[in-house]
Amino acid sequence: MSAPRSRIVLAAALLALSVLYATWFHDDRHRLAAMLVFALPPLLALAGVLRGGATASKAAFWAGVLGLFWFSHGVMIAWSHRTDAGWAWAEIALSLVVIVAGSWPGLQARFGRR
Repeated sequence: MSAPRSRIVLAAALLALSVLYATWFHDDRHRLAAMLVFALPPLLALAGVLRGGATASKAAFWAGVLGLFWFSHGVMIAWSHRTDAGWAWAEIALSLVVIVAGSWPGLQARFGRR
């Protein structure tokens, strides 16, 4: 996977994660707080990734860091709340895509052919 393709995958995963959170917490009684904490950060990272240049690299890095949080949250919810397990597994899958796609250019530069 090339660097531009990994950015496209990262952008799609961030958008999907934001939509997942917006759908998941739509009927929550603390909807505004949930949207600010969960749905807004992937959208901000998406804006940085789409901007390009050095901003895209920084946004990809921070998306990967946040992906670790999203992965941990998904594991916690899948383990403790069986009713939300489907949402949590989707969160886990998307967070793994964010982590891999955000890290791919660096991994390719480090371990790729010279």
